[in-house]
Amino acid sequence: MQAIPPRGGQPHGSLNLRIAYNAPFWPHTAGKKAIMTRMRALLLEQDLRLVDDYPIPEPAPGEALIRVHLTGICNTDMEMVRGYMGFRGIPGHEFVGVVERAPGAPEWEGRRVVGEINAACGTCRTCRAGRPTHCPHRTTLGIEGRDGAFAHYLTLPIPNLYPVPDPLSDEVAVFTEPLAAACEILQQVHIRPTQRVIVLGDGKLGLLCAQVLALTGCDLTAVGHHRAKLDILARQGIPTALEETGVEAGADVVVETTGHAGGYAAARRLVRPRGAILLKSTYHSPIEADLTAVVVDEVQLVGSRCGPFAPALRLLARGLVDVMSLIQACYPLAEGLVAFERAAQKGALKVLIDCT
Repeated sequence: MQAIPPRGGQPHGSLNLRIAYNAPFWPHTAGKKAIMTRMRALLLEQDLRLVDDYPIPEPAPGEALIRVHLTGICNTDMEMVRGYMGFRGIPGHEFVGVVERAPGAPEWEGRRVVGEINAACGTCRTCRAGRPTHCPHRTTLGIEGRDGAFAHYLTLPIPNLYPVPDPLSDEVAVFTEPLAAACEILQQVHIRPTQRVIVLGDGKLGLLCAQVLALTGCDLTAVGHHRAKLDILARQGIPTALEETGVEAGADVVVETTGHAGGYAAARRLVRPRGAILLKSTYHSPIEADLTAVVVDEVQLVGSRCGPFAPALRLLARGLVDVMSLIQACYPLAEGLVAFERAAQKGALKVLIDCT
């Protein structure tokens, strides 16, 4: 992981950011838990603010209080700062931390964990059918109805937690959630070694998707606009291309990760009739699409988001996916607004926030 960049400078650009110091901050100190009622956090209301007096969450029955170690900023977080989902609260959903309290499940206390971000009710028809990530009553960490990870503490249901293997560093483990999202592709579509697959986008998720798909032995090409980022894949022997216009059409599967409306149009040009397009992007604005052409060509459109944590942790533990090369910088939580500005820069890879 790179050293923390020089501090200073004022937030600027398209993200709405400001700092607010409302009360003294008491850092976490062993033996003083009884007086710890407030914490530092990045709070999203009309804008994103750094506050020092946010209430430490109290775990509900069946949930754990987790002391956050490290978090990652993803494109969804930045879109929410711009207004996506209308979320109000603490954003952030990629994290690794330690369980501090787990009422009713003390065996979890002191364990280093990552966690699935969708907290389902467990009792509705959707949950009973085995689709908890689509529970109509769910909350989603740092995205909908539940404060997230850009803070000293968060809460999650105990069934959402996964122990982190001891050999994995926090810097590697924090990639579990986005890597799980990449693994979800293989849960939804069977990729054969004989198939031709294109990944559009050389952002953080695109680089993870390409690495996961490469493990299938398929005829893979990763397409992007940044040579330095594509070189992360090229060093692993994964073919890359700088522009989709230079890539032959007729792919069996196209995975769209660009986050831009033009990404869907490119995917549509590149996929063959009766092929499949997997949409990993969350678009802030509506996109135009010729659905008649989709019908005529019998193209499958597959939405794809959260994925399985257990396979992602196995891939990380076995060193089958390179995540360290994706880390751009790390900032302390006190400089979380600067971290967001860095993450918003064109071509930026993963920016981490140290919450210890």
